[in-house]
Amino acid sequence: MPKTKIYLDNNATTPLHPRVRKKMINTMDVFGNPSSLHQFGREARSLIQNARRDIADFINADPDEIIFAGSGSEANNTVLSMLTCPSKPCTIRSEQKPHVITTEIEHPCILETASCINQTAEVDYLGVDELGKIDLKELKRKLKNNTILVSVMMANNEIGTIQEIKKITEIVKQHGSLMHTDAVQAVGKLPADVKDLDVDYLSMSAHKIYGPKGIGALYIKNGAPFCPFIRGGHQEKGRRAGTENTMGIIGFGEAIRLRKEEMLSEEKRLKKLRQKLKTGLENNIKKIKFIGDQEDTLPNTLNVAFYGVEGESILLYLDNAGIAVSTGSACSSGSTKPSHVISATGLEQEYIHGSIRISMGRNTTEEDIDYTIETFTKVIQKLRSFTTFNNETEK
Repeated sequence: MPKTKIYLDNNATTPLHPRVRKKMINTMDVFGNPSSLHQFGREARSLIQNARRDIADFINADPDEIIFAGSGSEANNTVLSMLTCPSKPCTIRSEQKPHVITTEIEHPCILETASCINQTAEVDYLGVDELGKIDLKELKRKLKNNTILVSVMMANNEIGTIQEIKKITEIVKQHGSLMHTDAVQAVGKLPADVKDLDVDYLSMSAHKIYGPKGIGALYIKNGAPFCPFIRGGHQEKGRRAGTENTMGIIGFGEAIRLRKEEMLSEEKRLKKLRQKLKTGLENNIKKIKFIGDQEDTLPNTLNVAFYGVEGESILLYLDNAGIAVSTGSACSSGSTKPSHVISATGLEQEYIHGSIRISMGRNTTEEDIDYTIETFTKVIQKLRSFTTFNNETEK
């Protein structure tokens, strides 16, 4: 029998890894301010530096290139907000109105920040094909003399599609612009070598990799322009004000260290579970479509759209059966509009409202997948019985 509760929403957040929890509990009494020179401060600062080294090591960076932030969203906001930084020594603005390029399928923290800066910067958006991939030729066409920054996510949080960040960065660097990637969904699931990718900025978050919430990090390549987003203190070498979240940082460091141990074996296991789930749904349910690139994708993510039913109804029926999934990004789940990511792929209207994101994790078992296939089949059959679906000619 499957577990009473089956959690298949790991792209929204992950449970704490038991060893991360243990590490955090064991250091709960380290309360000193890391900026203080006395022994209590030095103890906290030493643990923070250890975590910084672990994170830097995972992405092949130097420890000094890592700053901690309150979240992946803050890290992303920090990069885009530099376009409006008034301080000449750290601004990345040109003499012309700065131009930034991003994509239509970015996380809302990128898209909303881009919308906020469009009074002082020109913003262009790259579309995607039906697989969720950007067109490199379109990127080349949109680059301008005043293009300061290009921001493209490494892997999409809703459909799992992985972008060719290395190729994108080569194009951007040949043009002389700066490159940022939101790697919140990628780091810990995929290899992410910043020296190989050659990006200038890369954003990460702990709670996507079995670490605590409320802590993220930003990689800033040595020599890349930088302007603080949060000001008023000398923490993080003056790059991010505010007393460090010591316990969160310790948890982040332990989580990413464990990813180095477990990621490759987990990737193989999750790929098999993903294929089992995909095949099971295909064989048992008619008129469904899988969204995103089915090959170049996150190993744990499957986004499937069901003809003629609403995603919210599917989610609620599944939840009642003990299965947790998502209709899209948890950060924008309160909206009744179809997902901007799904819309950007050009999915037909008959399917677009019936999309469900299934994102597995280290606790997902084969028994969970068997139960999920069985339950999905019953739920879709029940929901379609309430509609005109069974009276229509099936394709």
